Amino acid sequence: MEDVILVTGPCTLSGHVEVTGAKNSVLKLMAAVLLAEGRSSISNVPNIQDVWIMAELLRRLGCTVDYDVDAATVHIEVPAVPGHQADYDLVRAMRASISVLGPLVARCRGAEVALPGGDAIGSRGLDMHRGGLELMGADITIDHGYLVARAPDGLRGAHHNLPFPSVGATENLMMAATLARGTTIIENAAREPEIVDIANLLSAMGASIEGAGTPTVVVHGVESLRPVTHRTVPDRIAAGTWAFAAAISGGTVDVRHADPRHLAVVLDKLTQAGCRIEARDDGFTVAGPQRPQPINVSTLPYPGFPTDLQPFVVALNAVAEGNGMVTENVFEARWGFTSELARLGAVVRLDGHHALIKGVSRLSGAPVEAHDIRAGAALVIAGLVADGVTEVRGVGHIDRGYERFDDQLRGLGAQVQRHRTDGA
Repeated sequence: MEDVILVTGPCTLSGHVEVTGAKNSVLKLMAAVLLAEGRSSISNVPNIQDVWIMAELLRRLGCTVDYDVDAATVHIEVPAVPGHQADYDLVRAMRASISVLGPLVARCRGAEVALPGGDAIGSRGLDMHRGGLELMGADITIDHGYLVARAPDGLRGAHHNLPFPSVGATENLMMAATLARGTTIIENAAREPEIVDIANLLSAMGASIEGAGTPTVVVHGVESLRPVTHRTVPDRIAAGTWAFAAAISGGTVDVRHADPRHLAVVLDKLTQAGCRIEARDDGFTVAGPQRPQPINVSTLPYPGFPTDLQPFVVALNAVAEGNGMVTENVFEARWGFTSELARLGAVVRLDGHHALIKGVSRLSGAPVEAHDIRAGAALVIAGLVADGVTEVRGVGHIDRGYERFDDQLRGLGAQVQRHRTDGA
C-alpha cells in the first residue's frame, strides 16, 4: 500500500503557512549530540519521516529518544558508551545518516556506518568525508557495504582544503574536530545557515569554533563536551517552497517563522518573475502575478541559489510567459523530475546540465511519480495550475521533508486529497 496525492486544478492559493525547523539541520543536530554523554533537547523539530528514522538510528546506538510531537521537541539521552554501528536498513533510507560518522569516530574512536542511500538526484560520494577523517588519523576501509573507521589513538587536528564546499563533509569534519587533539582548519567550507546552526549547538556544548558561515572554519579541539538545549533554525527550503507555490498559482501566501535573509537570492528571482514581496524579521509575504515571467537560474552552494529549489524554478518557468534557462551545478541527476513534469504538458529541453523551458499557458492533469523530496513537492504545486486531476505517487518522499504538506495546501484553499492505493 502507498499514499498518493490527488490535486484538482486550477486553483489560486491564499492564506498563511508556518515554517518549522530545518530538515537539513535537525538531523545533523540529532547526530551531533552523540558527542556528549547525558540528556540533550532540540526544539522546533519538524514532524517528518526523516526525524523518525534518525531517532530510530540513535536508539540502535544505545540512546534513549523521546520525541514530543506536540511540543516539537526531541529529547536524547546519550549513554557513556554509545554503540558504533549504523545499520543499512536505516541508512539506506536517508543519506543524512552518514552524519553520525564524525561524532562516533571522535567519541568512540571507531564506527561502522552502512553506505547511504536516499534521494535519486545524483552522486554524493563520501570521498571528502573519508579523506578528511583519514587526514585526522582515522583508518577507513569498506567492508561488506559498511564504511569502517578506526582511530584507536583518537583524532588529531588537520588542515583540510575541500575540493567542493560540501555541506555533509563540512558538518562531519567540524563535528569530529571538536574532540580531536589540536586545531582543525576547514578551507572552502560550506556556508549554509544549517552549518552555522550546528556550530552554534556545538559551541553551546563547549566546543571552540570560529568562522562558521564563512569559507574558513577553525575548530580547536577540547577534552569533552556537555549536553545542550537548542532551537533549530527555520527551514529555508520549506519557506522557499511556499514562496514558489504563491508565485506559480498566482496567489498570495504569508510565510511565517522564516528568515528572509536566508533566501535573499531566491526572493530576488521571484521579484524578477513578477511577484510582490514584503519581508519582515519573522517571515515574508509573496503575491504572485497572474502569469509569471520566466527566470534564469544557476544553482550554486550557499549563498547562491539552492539546488533544493531548482525543481520549483522549472515548474514556474513551465507556465511562464516566455522561455527560461535553468543550470544545475550541484546534483547532475536532478533532471529526472522534468520527464514527469512533461507528462503535465511542460515543454523542457535538456542539454547537459542545462534545461531550457518554454512556458505554456496551462498544464493538464496526469499521473506522475515523485523520485525525491523536492521533485514530489514541485509536482504537487504544478498540479495546482493544471486542468483536471494530477495524481502524484511517491508521496513518501514528500513526507520525508515536509510536515503536513497536503494539510497546509488545503489550508491555503487547494483541492488536495490523500488516498491510499495498492501501489499497482
